[in-house]
Amino acid sequence: GIQGTDVAKQASDIILTDDNFSSIVKAIMWGRNVYDCIAKFLQFQLTANISAAAVSVISAAAISSVPLRAVQMLWVNLIMDTLASLALATESPTEELLTRKPYGRTKSIISPLMLRNILGQSCYQLVIMFIILYAGQHFLGFESTVEKLQNNPDAGKELSAQFTMVFNAFVLMTLFNEINSRKLHGERNVFKGMFTNPFFYGILLFSFGAQIIIVTFGDKVFSCARLDIKQWAWSLLFGVGSLIWQQVCNSIFAKVIHIS
Repeated sequence: GIQGTDVAKQASDIILTDDNFSSIVKAIMWGRNVYDCIAKFLQFQLTANISAAAVSVISAAAISSVPLRAVQMLWVNLIMDTLASLALATESPTEELLTRKPYGRTKSIISPLMLRNILGQSCYQLVIMFIILYAGQHFLGFESTVEKLQNNPDAGKELSAQFTMVFNAFVLMTLFNEINSRKLHGERNVFKGMFTNPFFYGILLFSFGAQIIIVTFGDKVFSCARLDIKQWAWSLLFGVGSLIWQQVCNSIFAKVIHIS
């Protein structure tokens, strides 16, 4: 402790400045919490990056056009980087952190469970976006820009409800996956503790509100066509689907790959 002799202080690895052993417990809790916050952010960001990069590359090769515009990607990156880091890095430590084994020094920060979550959510997002691109005109009530591009290469420059739907669904799936990303160890209740962190749900609500404004009033600035109620309902359903799909991943894939 701080009241120990100078010789004892020099020989020690840790000095308790308040002479209270409970400070060690708090230090362990905060250390594990910081580690977990970094892992949560990585889990969230890698999922969105993989999905955005894959849909852009595949679409550019298949239809010579990219559904996610540059200015839209700037907004997505704002969600992924600045806002998500604030939301996920402000989680307070809990007593549950002390029930887990310590992380090894050589342990990868991306655990097998995290890798499962990243790949599982990325696949879900890609499937939804490609369904909108290639089958959305049959049930979402818009003309197919993909079909127009086959006859007119300049069709991709016009405001497209189909491309806007891809952008909107992607953002909402990303926002709902931010809730999933709060959990790293296959926990069932992804909402547990969420409402004790006003930063998290405040940023989530702000991002959702900003997305509504961008899609509704963005027009040429954000390359967005207005969506009707039905299309918004489908976008919201796709977002909620991220939560449901996470439960499927927790139930099935953990057993298949012998993680749980």
